[in-house]
Amino acid sequence: MLGAVEGEVASFKGLAYAAPPVGALRWQAPQPTTESSEMRTAYGYGAPCLQPSLPEASEDCLTLNVFRPFGVDGPLPVMVFVHGGGFVTGTAKDPLFDGAKLAQAGLIVVTVNYRLGALGWLRHPALSDDGSGNYGLMDQIAALHWVRDNIAAFGGDPDNVTLFGSDAGATSIALLMLSAQARDLFQKAILQSLPGRARLRSVQEAEAVGRQFVAALGPKTDLRATEPRHLLAAEKHLLGKAPRSFAPMMDGRLVTEDLATGFAAGHQSRIALIIGSNEDEAGFDNESDIKEELASSGIASSELRRLYPDLVRPSDLAARFYTDKVFSEPVRLLARLHAASGAPTFRYRFAYVPEARRANPEVGHGRELQFIFGAEGVPGAGILSRRDRAVASRIRAYWINFARSGDPNGPDLPRWDGASGDRLLLITNDGIASGDDPFAERLDRLAGDGRK
Repeated sequence: MLGAVEGEVASFKGLAYAAPPVGALRWQAPQPTTESSEMRTAYGYGAPCLQPSLPEASEDCLTLNVFRPFGVDGPLPVMVFVHGGGFVTGTAKDPLFDGAKLAQAGLIVVTVNYRLGALGWLRHPALSDDGSGNYGLMDQIAALHWVRDNIAAFGGDPDNVTLFGSDAGATSIALLMLSAQARDLFQKAILQSLPGRARLRSVQEAEAVGRQFVAALGPKTDLRATEPRHLLAAEKHLLGKAPRSFAPMMDGRLVTEDLATGFAAGHQSRIALIIGSNEDEAGFDNESDIKEELASSGIASSELRRLYPDLVRPSDLAARFYTDKVFSEPVRLLARLHAASGAPTFRYRFAYVPEARRANPEVGHGRELQFIFGAEGVPGAGILSRRDRAVASRIRAYWINFARSGDPNGPDLPRWDGASGDRLLLITNDGIASGDDPFAERLDRLAGDGRK
């Protein structure tokens, strides 16, 4: 196989890890690829998985990309990235996720596509009964099997694999940590911006959505012969009414419990873990959304003001409360539960804003990704200043050290203490340092509300 070499990195793009899930294989578990012995080139990314916003997207999308340092002998640590996008959007070909910068440090980086939206998460009685509803998760497991079986040919160590991902990618990885089917396929995990208390759908809820989806396609539709554009139209219709219509569900096989429940019971893999979130994950600009969010807190406005004394505008208060409720507090909970299992656990909070954007910072969800991958001047990643780049190289070094050894610490890096009690690494505009969580009181208050 011929890859492309740019500078110090060789890349192999668009490698199929499963057969195209089309026709009779639509809404089936991923099937093995048919091996071809002929020499082929791997210069171009595979198509993104089918989604409403990308015209080049396709059902034939079960591909991955491998980045490796050129001329370096293995076996090298492997980092596998699972992209986010709420389980309905996203692609491994996003220029933000170019693995070259990480690979330059002597790692193999793999980025993976998996089925999205209705094609990834549909549950319906007319489909096979072998765990239908979690095809996207089955795809990720198939990709990990591919890595285990093939990565040595690229110089990678199949016994030193770290999964990392943000948002839906982090949720996927946490589910894989709880899944017996994925247990031995990776040795470390990094969970970025994980909504750790989010409730997964039950079989009944998923089937109700499935029936609505099939009804939107029309009676007597042949589900596996319907044109992709009709599937997308029906999906869009449902997402307009309920944005979380398509996501992992408790199928009783791959997924048997919510994340917080599984971690509390100690059912997760006892592997080294980095877990964290960003200080400003959300934004609110709609008046009624702001009122609804603040009312849903169940906390008197006077106490909210006391818990968030530096925030004056209701929109800022709603956004920070939502961030704490959905990300900061659940991340702290999972970090504590995982550390209690005896596994090495490191928590962080990312509050650094690139210098050029400080006057008018946008919502911080996903902001850390540019710093980890080192992408600049591409969609979703502006140009960094010299100071920004220094911060980025430190964050990247933590991730790289962790992928090598399970410990993010190394020479010339501020010490990152393990996540005992309320210790975490704070990454702010003023510097990077381990400390006690300054938000501990309000996170205790949120946790004490009995949120499940």
